[in-house]
Amino acid sequence: MTAESKTSARFFLGLVALFLGELRDGLTMINMQSAFLIVSKYYTEKQAGILFFVFGMSQFLFQTPAGYIMDYTDWKMGWLAFASIATTVLTLLTATTAQEYGTNLGWMIFIKFIQGAVTALIPPGLNSITQGIVGADGMTRQVSNNEMRNHFGTAIIVLTGSLIAFFRYPDIGVLFIVSPIACIGVLFFLLRIDPKDIDHDAARGLKSANDANKESYTATDADGRPNSPMGNASFNFDDNSQTPHADGASSPLALLKDTTLLTFVIIV
Repeated sequence: MTAESKTSARFFLGLVALFLGELRDGLTMINMQSAFLIVSKYYTEKQAGILFFVFGMSQFLFQTPAGYIMDYTDWKMGWLAFASIATTVLTLLTATTAQEYGTNLGWMIFIKFIQGAVTALIPPGLNSITQGIVGADGMTRQVSNNEMRNHFGTAIIVLTGSLIAFFRYPDIGVLFIVSPIACIGVLFFLLRIDPKDIDHDAARGLKSANDANKESYTATDADGRPNSPMGNASFNFDDNSQTPHADGASSPLALLKDTTLLTFVIIV
């Protein structure tokens, strides 16, 4: 993998993470769907709570199998695309098949159980693709970037959905249009990543930081000060070249130089 292709893969990976902020939880599962079911379909809080309890427990139960699948498969992009499409379809089924007063609650519970299992594939899918692209040495920074984009994407979806619901109240089912739009964004940018840029051995943690797939990174500058405004990491995947841990930034203003950290703090 050339440096140019690696940069391109990381760029598209960040955009995938941005749109996955919606799909990972299916129209921000608890907030927006609960509001829709309670306001438009006259569900009780108890009925809505049962649905999302089932969804959460299903995610919990299927986390280990999902991780196993993503670890052993060489079709990581295909599985992530499948999970994105499936959770979008299930979100739309929630909006289109929910009956007033929860008269088909059993069907809705089944949908949420399946959706929990499907969405369990998304976090390990994104993380395995990430590690396959940047290697173990670049994983920490890239995951933090992915998470920032996930939350930012969710914030955009919540804002968009809230505005749609405000102007369409009480008929707010149309807000679910944002879910297929987000799915299209995930698929478009995911397919822009060249599968050859994903090192499946590195994704499984079978390559050390000395291998060619690692991200080029220098812990300190020429004066021996940490390059990261948060100091050096207290761990290193390479046992042969440990870098002494240095806490803190070189100065308080150095924190403002890290755009990722600054953006995340502003959003939170």
